[in-house]
Amino acid sequence: MKWMRFRVRTTAEAEDILISEMEEIGLDGAQIEDNVPLTAAEKEQMFVDILPEGPADDGKAFLSFFLEENEDGSLTAGEETKTADQVRAEMKEVLERVRSWGVDIGDGTISVDETEDLDWINNWKQYFHQFWIDDILVIPSWETPEAEARKPRLTLHIDPGTAFGTGMHETTQLCIRQIREYLTPETRILDLGTGSGILAILALMLGASSAVGTDLDPCAPPAILDNMKNNGVDPEKFQVILGNLIDDKAVQDKVGYGKYDIVVANILADILIPMTPEAAACLKPGGVYITSGIIEGREKDVAAAMEKAGLTVTGITAQGEWRCVTGCRPRA
Repeated sequence: MKWMRFRVRTTAEAEDILISEMEEIGLDGAQIEDNVPLTAAEKEQMFVDILPEGPADDGKAFLSFFLEENEDGSLTAGEETKTADQVRAEMKEVLERVRSWGVDIGDGTISVDETEDLDWINNWKQYFHQFWIDDILVIPSWETPEAEARKPRLTLHIDPGTAFGTGMHETTQLCIRQIREYLTPETRILDLGTGSGILAILALMLGASSAVGTDLDPCAPPAILDNMKNNGVDPEKFQVILGNLIDDKAVQDKVGYGKYDIVVANILADILIPMTPEAAACLKPGGVYITSGIIEGREKDVAAAMEKAGLTVTGITAQGEWRCVTGCRPRA
């Protein structure tokens, strides 16, 4: 499969309006490259373990639009068939029109190149292979188990899809070990920022009675459903709620109060800290709050947030440069 890429050199200021105007000529969706810092809301939606430091924002941006090539070399833009020269000419018209509105579009140069087998959904799979977390084998759905001298205690078949979470990261492994320490057959677990559902699904496979997961990413529910099917987990045991527990009262009410034996959150320290009071409210007396995604040096901040929320810090575990802070809601 071949694709034609049209890459526009522009400014961060002009991104949104150019993307909108390009839709009018059949260019749907854009790959954005810039150095604009992420907003707090964008960071929350990412639910990654730590954000790398990037270069300073210089106001520049690149927008890339992709069109699939037909067998005769033509391109389909919207419902029309066009040549690459036609698409480029129409893009120039859009750029000049937006410039005439007083918007700084930068130099507005357009480069065109061809690429093969552009598959954003599946190309990353070449980097994700089966691995072990202690006696648990984690294996992607597109691989078969390798011959091993040892047999796994449990095999987790995982396909993250477009949601975050393969289980490979140290922070996820720290959470899994803590979950196993406190899990019982009666455990009701709440997974905040569940992503592809690894922690909750594994807890159910290890014997938890039920699970609830929250996430902001609309890609999470279908990925979770696939992972439940791949592992023979009853979908009735895992409820997924889209929304933000920190400041959405409707989500808080739907999740519930004082009803979970374990609440786990593998996110970022900057999100864990404001989330902790709401997470603590979800715990039963004696319930355990497991947090990870914490880079070395931030564990004290998360521990302080737990204590402020009325929890007792029971332990801090480490793997590499990552930390997992566990707390407990005191019994009456």
